[in-house]
Formats: sequence, C-alpha cells, structure tokens
Amino acid sequence: MSAGAIIAIIVAVALVILVIASMTSMRRRKLRQRFGPEYDRVAGEMNSQRKADAELAERERRVRSLEIHPLDETTRVKYAGEWTAIQERFVDQPEQAVVQAGRLVTSVMKDRGYPTEDHDQILADLSVEPPARWTTTVRRTRSACRPRPATSAPRTCGWRCCSTGRCSATCSASRPGPQPAAPAPRSRMSG
Repeated sequence: MSAGAIIAIIVAVALVILVIASMTSMRRRKLRQRFGPEYDRVAGEMNSQRKADAELAERERRVRSLEIHPLDETTRVKYAGEWTAIQERFVDQPEQAVVQAGRLVTSVMKDRGYPTEDHDQILADLSVEPPARWTTTVRRTRSACRPRPATSAPRTCGWRCCSTGRCSATCSASRPGPQPAAPAPRSRMSG
C-alpha cells in the first residue's frame, strides 16, 4: 500500500472520530440544557456522563411513548383550587399539607396520562418535561419536608418554593447538604 493511501485512511479515520466526538458533544450539551441539574445528579449517581446520556435519552424515549395530554379546563381549575387550599392549610398543618400535595400531584399526573405507581419513575418522567429543574426542586422539597431526628417538625420553606418556583438563597430546600434546624413555631398570639 502506498504512503498516499495510508495517509488517506488515517485522515478518513480521524475525520470519522472527529464527527463522532462532535455529535456526542452536541448531544450531551442538548441533554444538559434540557435536564439542567438533573443531568449532573444522574451523571454523579452513575459515575459516568456516557451512562447519564444513555439514561436521560431513554427517559425521553419512554415519555414520548406515553399518551400525555393536557387537562381539560374544568379539571385544571378544580386542581388549581385544591392546590390553593393545600397551600393555605400548610401554615397550620404542614405535614398533612405535604401529604395532600403529593397526592394531588399524583392525581394530576394520572389524569394527564402518566403512570403513577413508582415514585422514582414519576420523578424520572417529570424530569423530561420542561422545566426539568422542577424535578430537583421536588427532590429537595421531599428531603426538606422530612422530619428530622431531633424534632418532628418538617422544614417548611421547600413547598412554598415548589409552589411559587422561587427559592431564596436562605431557603433550606435550595441548599444541598445538611440542613439547619427549623425555628420553633410561633404562637398565633405572639406578634
């Protein structure tokens, strides 16, 4: 084989490798933009960006295969009213409100066509819908609202953040890692 043929083969192989690397990079960038913090969480959990890419692409395929549909206006208004009532109840009964909110989200998902049997699968399916960062908020909120060993009171900031989509830097649900203890509840009589 001549030197020219060898050089042509090497150049062709290098171009194929470059195209594959470029396509992989573009795909990864798209997945990161679409999934946001969920991409980093999955990559960290799997210890591999390649495995995270495959997992998130599979989630997209799975959700595309579901028959997801919007709620009709009557049902949407009914659920919005229930959500408002749960938020109002949260001040006096946070633990009950958290449970009711979880049930409401599950009902809404079921009515839209999502499978609702497995909580982890629910979060995986929701991570595909924009904004994907909502899944991170739900994970943090679930963690923030769990009772801590020293007290039975949940941290209350997370659900407010989840419902408004705005989480302040001081919110315990917005920070990773160990969470500070919640302040003691104030009496309604105190000013």
